[in-house]
Amino acid sequence: MSNRLFKAVGSLALATGVLSLVGCSSTMAPAPASGDAGGAPSHIDITLIGFNDLHGNLEPPHMAHQVQGPAGPVLAPAGGMAYFASAMAALKAQSRHHAVVSAGDMVGASPLVSSLFLDEPTIEAVNRMQIDFNAVGNHEFDRGWRELLRLQQGGCEKFTTREPCRISKPFEGAKFGLLAANTVREDGRTLLPATGLKRFTEGGVTVTMGFIGLTLQATPTMVSPSGVAGLRFEDEAATANALIPQLKAQGADVIVVAIHEGGSTTAGVQETSCAGLSGDIVPILERLDPAVDVVVSGHTHQAYVCDYSRVNPAKPFLLTSAGQYGTLLTDIQLRVDTHTRRVVRKTARNVVVQGEAFTGAQGAVPMTTAVPAFPADAGVQKIIDTYRAAAVPLAQRPVGQAKGPMRRQPNAALESALGNLVADAQLQATRAPEDGGAQLSLMNPGGLRADLVPDGQGLVRYGQLYAVQPFGNQLVVRSFTGAQIRAVLEQQFASGGNSVQRPRVLSVSSGFSYRYDLGQPAGARISHMVLNGTPLTDAQPVRVVMSSFLDSGGDNFTVLTQGLDRRVGALDLDALEAYFRQQSPVAPPATDRITRVAR
Repeated sequence: MSNRLFKAVGSLALATGVLSLVGCSSTMAPAPASGDAGGAPSHIDITLIGFNDLHGNLEPPHMAHQVQGPAGPVLAPAGGMAYFASAMAALKAQSRHHAVVSAGDMVGASPLVSSLFLDEPTIEAVNRMQIDFNAVGNHEFDRGWRELLRLQQGGCEKFTTREPCRISKPFEGAKFGLLAANTVREDGRTLLPATGLKRFTEGGVTVTMGFIGLTLQATPTMVSPSGVAGLRFEDEAATANALIPQLKAQGADVIVVAIHEGGSTTAGVQETSCAGLSGDIVPILERLDPAVDVVVSGHTHQAYVCDYSRVNPAKPFLLTSAGQYGTLLTDIQLRVDTHTRRVVRKTARNVVVQGEAFTGAQGAVPMTTAVPAFPADAGVQKIIDTYRAAAVPLAQRPVGQAKGPMRRQPNAALESALGNLVADAQLQATRAPEDGGAQLSLMNPGGLRADLVPDGQGLVRYGQLYAVQPFGNQLVVRSFTGAQIRAVLEQQFASGGNSVQRPRVLSVSSGFSYRYDLGQPAGARISHMVLNGTPLTDAQPVRVVMSSFLDSGGDNFTVLTQGLDRRVGALDLDALEAYFRQQSPVAPPATDRITRVAR
């Protein structure tokens, strides 16, 4: 692993035995429960393990956390599901009573080794870890709700452009429960179970932990509308509050909410103060029933442990998030009084999933040879090796040359070189009359999942293109008027979650340009639209190509559903590969198509 580049993600950890831990209150090893005169224990200690936003990262995701080395803080590589499984087993070993819950996005937007096989390998790897529940996130709907049900139930029915069961025949499905309490069908039934229970017995006394799984209500604005057709996503807090009495009636003593929504804090890593806590989870917490003991959150990819009673004394939740990509696990220790049936102590810490050893240097932080904190789990590693062997020949296949890196990082106008590249590739693939006759391409930034950086010889491989566009969208061409195109561009700043404060700017293909002025009122922000050197008039018809995600109104671009003469074409990934084969060596596109009026 020497000389590999790792992304450093904040968090100073203190080593405790084999556990590298990140910010929160200290946790002692569970003490034996003292019994009363009749021998029944006075309390039961439970280890609750939380994680979130795994996104199918079977292999180490080139990320690092700071841990304590022999001579001070060092960066250590983190993540990789074989190490993740071993870390989870070590945490389980702390207590005979344990449960594991994920707060969503276990799959979706995954690297090639998982995504190429419809995330079946991730489900199989997590099955081996014997977790209990996963609260469904927005990315679990990337391939539609029917494919999500297949991941739970197993089988080889085909719901996508890719073939299921290419390695496992048949695919057995998840051996843990998927929970989606606020995801409701037209007939009022939830798509998946709303709640789950786990019971722990000691000395003849049983303590029951109840779980509620929630998907963020904004999910329909983040996935293809066709993938959630016939579903509605209800208010998170109201849903949880209504379910708590039901769980109590079933004997639940401890209430855990796993929610795919989150926030961020400015608190130091050794704090639980919740300082600077912000984000969409805050108004949910403010309305959540104080009977909840722990909220395991996700979605924002931030790591935090927060005693929410410091924000609102009437809401004594423990709020946690384990960052992203399997680089951390949250170790939550709960003590339940067996007489009052209440949690009397709760602490948490984030544990670095420290695996592979390496040497080298990273910035100003010294990096020394690191002894792996966790060995690789042999069973999980076998699963990874099997799927990697099937994926590598395809991933390593050369597709062309590039003259330089093309990245997602936008300029001041929120235009990126990578977005422009993909827009150009989509236009080329559909420009011919027989392919749709496209004149303009639009590409959403959320559909770009990795930068594109050629190797030292300028070579680009298929696996890199796949990492950029892993969703398998088809290209769709429709006819719009100039006025409708203006309306689409206005929706970048005023539609659903798109706003002036949080704009979502589309990449556009070569030959099209425009200006926007955020100082103008909604509906008057777009000007100077030019197509192939000629000003675009409101009445002028234009053939526009986009992904099937945008075609169905994804990312709040509802005007794109109004186009006429719809023509469905090739996969977006195939178009990008064809562009490289035809245009190599490909130069990074200029980012001068969109102008933001400065004020």
